[in-house]
Parts: sequence; structure tokens; C-alpha cells
Amino acid sequence: MQWSTEFTIPESNFPISHQSKILSMGSCFAQMIGQKMIDTKFDCLVNPFGTIFHPMILGDLLDHALFQDSIEEDGILERDGLFYYLGAHSGLYATSPEELAQKYATQLDKIKDYLDNGTHLILTLGTSWIYETEEFGRVANCHKLPQRHFSKKLVSLEDMYQHFSHIFGNFSRVYPNLKIILTVSPVRHIKDGIPENQLSKSQLRVLCSQLEGRFPAVSYFPAYEVMMDELRDYRFYKKDLIHPSEEAEDYIWEKWKKSYFSKETQTKTEELRKIKLELTHKPLNTRSESHRKFQQNLLQKLERLNREFDFSEEIEMVQKQFEM
Repeated sequence: MQWSTEFTIPESNFPISHQSKILSMGSCFAQMIGQKMIDTKFDCLVNPFGTIFHPMILGDLLDHALFQDSIEEDGILERDGLFYYLGAHSGLYATSPEELAQKYATQLDKIKDYLDNGTHLILTLGTSWIYETEEFGRVANCHKLPQRHFSKKLVSLEDMYQHFSHIFGNFSRVYPNLKIILTVSPVRHIKDGIPENQLSKSQLRVLCSQLEGRFPAVSYFPAYEVMMDELRDYRFYKKDLIHPSEEAEDYIWEKWKKSYFSKETQTKTEELRKIKLELTHKPLNTRSESHRKFQQNLLQKLERLNREFDFSEEIEMVQKQFEM
């Protein structure tokens, strides 16, 4: 008996390898997929401004990075002695407006470097609903300010399309070799309401399709569809019934690898994953002969892989343990 509807995701025309340089930004899926690539030694910068849910906020940050814009002072706010920025996640904070502006500029520089020298840009779109203030406009995060400071609206498909058409148009001229991968986040934004969340996701999916149709460098990965169809069961969610479970994330990661990684890259990624597990191994008896053989074998693997990847810290750690 078949309990789910599986569908084939074709191999991408924009393959990713360990020679790629990747910028991953957006909702929680961008964080998950980016971190899994970092864990297996891909060169990947993940959410330098924290989790960002709305497409137009992502567009703003990319635009600011491209043109090296300064922080907007009317977006800086103070709470409990710390300063935050309405255009970024609360993970960006400082003890003064000047320090915050410097941190913002530093993160923009990181994005600019990955755009200038990168091969892939992954953007995960979370919701079409956005919060705005009269003074600043659209915000990335409300930073626990009272609701009365904000108005909420559903941004139209046309507005989001025009916004990204402008940004991707600039990218096609400045970064003609950069490949852009769009995804819709499988995380459910049910605080907006169930029907409202579905309306929001529907707009994002159409937006991705329109941008993919217009720009040759843009492709779409169906993470949302895998979650909604192949994993259509609450057992594949965490206890909050909003975020995909670890098992669901691993399942989507396998789909990602088959679509974007060559057979050779998949094999290398699996080898690196196993190495990471071995590095976290905790034996009952650290002085046993079997554990010393395990460490010796691990050290040999690390030294071999160190010719291609930087395992210097791991090698030093295992050597110290081996000598104890």
C-alpha cells in the first residue's frame, strides 16, 4: 500500500559542488539547507541578517549590499539598553547606534563578497504578509514592540514581482554567472490564519514561477511541495505543528542532494557527513585499545581529506586526544 505521493525532481541545470560559493538567505529552510552544506564543507554564507521571512525584505538587503547603502537611522530602535534595526532580525544588535551601523555594514560586505565571487544564491520565501511602520516602511522584525506601532498587509503578487524583477535585472548585468535558486518555505505561518497562510504561500509559488520564466539564471526547488505532498502528515512536523521535523528536513535534504549534486559530490558529501559523526563519537572508555584504533583510523581519514578541505582544527583535536 502506498502512503504518500512521490514525484521526481529533475537534476538541476545549476549543479552545486564543493568548488561552489553559496549565499543562502531567507526563511528557516534557507537556514537548514545552508547549515547542512556548511556541515559537509561547502563554502556557504547563511542568513547574515538572521531569518528573513518576506521576499521584499530579502530584496532590500540584496539591493543594499549591491549598492553598499548605509543603515537607515529612522529604523534604529533601543530596547533595554540595546539597539536593533527594523530592517534585520533581532540577532543583529549593538550597544550603540554607531556599533549597530558598523555591524550592518560588515554584514552587507559579507553579502557583497558572496555576490561578487559566488556561484549560487538561494532565496527561501516565507510569507506574503508584511508589517510596516509609518516612519520606516516595511520591517523585517518587530523586535517585541507593541502591535500598535505596526500595520499588517498582504503584499500583492504584482508588487513582489516588480520588486524582484528590478533586483534580478541588476544582478543579470552585474553578476551574469550567478545562479539563483528560489524555494518556498515549508514552515507554516499559521499565526496569520490557516486560509491566510495558504493564500500567502500560493502567491509566493506563483512569484517563483514568474521569475523563473523571466530570468534564465533563476530556478525553483520544490521544498514546499515535498512537505505538502510527500510528507503530508503531522508526524513530519515538530511539536509546534509549524516547523518540519528533523526527519522531514533530512528527507528534503536528500531530495536537494539528488537534484543539485553530481554523483561524485553526493559521495563526497556522504563521506564528510560520516566524518562529522565520528568526530562527535563519545566512547565509554577513552583508554581502550579499540578506541585508540578508532582515533588512529579517524586521524588518517582527516589527514587524507585535509588535502582538499580544511580539517586542521579537527586533526589537532584528535591528535591531542590520541596523545592523552
